[in-house]
Amino acid sequence: MTTAPTARVHFWSPPDLPGLDFDPLLARLLHEEPVARVRLPHGEGHAWLVTRYEDVKFVSVDPRFSRKAVVGRPVTRLAPHFIPLDGAVGLADPPDHTRIRRVVAGAFTARRMRRLRDHAQQVIDGLLDEMERHGPPLDLVAHLNRPFPLAMVCELMGVPAEDHDRMAHWADTVISAVHGREAAEQAKAELAEYFTELLARRRTEPREDLAGVLAEATDEGVLTLDEAVGLAVLIQISGPHAVRNNSATMVYTLLTRPHLLARLRAEPALVPQAVEELLRYIPHRNAVGLARIALEDIEVGGVLIPAGDPVYVSYLTANRDPEVFADPDRLDFDRAVNPHLAFGHGPHYCPGPSLARMESEIILASLRDRFPGLRLAVPEEQLRWQRGALIRGPEALPVEW
Repeated sequence: MTTAPTARVHFWSPPDLPGLDFDPLLARLLHEEPVARVRLPHGEGHAWLVTRYEDVKFVSVDPRFSRKAVVGRPVTRLAPHFIPLDGAVGLADPPDHTRIRRVVAGAFTARRMRRLRDHAQQVIDGLLDEMERHGPPLDLVAHLNRPFPLAMVCELMGVPAEDHDRMAHWADTVISAVHGREAAEQAKAELAEYFTELLARRRTEPREDLAGVLAEATDEGVLTLDEAVGLAVLIQISGPHAVRNNSATMVYTLLTRPHLLARLRAEPALVPQAVEELLRYIPHRNAVGLARIALEDIEVGGVLIPAGDPVYVSYLTANRDPEVFADPDRLDFDRAVNPHLAFGHGPHYCPGPSLARMESEIILASLRDRFPGLRLAVPEEQLRWQRGALIRGPEALPVEW
């Protein structure tokens, strides 16, 4: 076992990487120093970074690593501000976390997901119709990858169409590191005010949406109002942003690897398996998510992490661990067994993976069927990738057909 004081501290200011480039520090640590100390651009002190698959799973489920203990601590981090509200599920530990997550599960029943899938196809068909009317070339991010997941999470939440643009603006302000703390905190406050009012309306205008589920849970005393609002804000921010960027990067990947796109055209049933491999392979975020705090001295991967130290896990590196995935740096649509951690692991596993998977599958299948000649409208090297973003993706994806 290695004692903590022997570990050097790596200053980690994650670069704005294009395309599918993998963070070189993450790659090196996975193979050379799988439990390392890092210092990110904001916050104070250092944190531990765990990169191997089994170690990531261990930290993600062990109750001795606490998310709640992060609240009020200036933990070193990528963004100048914390993304969740203090009462959000992302900063809760069991049993409170379990209680909150159980409410969210009520929004993802099989019946509701079937209804959402029907709605999703209607939405995307309308967006593709508009693309045809517009004609090429056009920016696929603006015409499809951005409005589609936004419309879907708003439908899930119960946000009316006239408020979609406001939701997009608030989410972009909060989720990016470039707008600064003051703008992000203001956007979070405005989002919280919006959902406080929406939940109040659901008490007098009940509907079968997530806002209605959350309002009912507050009335029954299962959730506090702060917890319900924090959960609504987190889902509204993270869901559309992640799918927008991930799905745009998926399309980019296929358009720059014609042999893979040809396979999906020749084997339509391969789309779900291809989406799983794309989820594993694409480095979808910069740096890491939320930290945990070690509540006692804990050994991880042969390294003793002292009580009180913050710990991050990297799901990106876990998905490239050669001990779990054969030839992990190869994008392989024949990878039938794929226990990736793209949606996280343990209690803080993404609350809506079924919706995210469905959205990505519908985007790829619908584009394949409607626009068989789809291709980039500019040379690949001219594409611009987001800067200062927590979730990676192209700024625009010019296409023609």
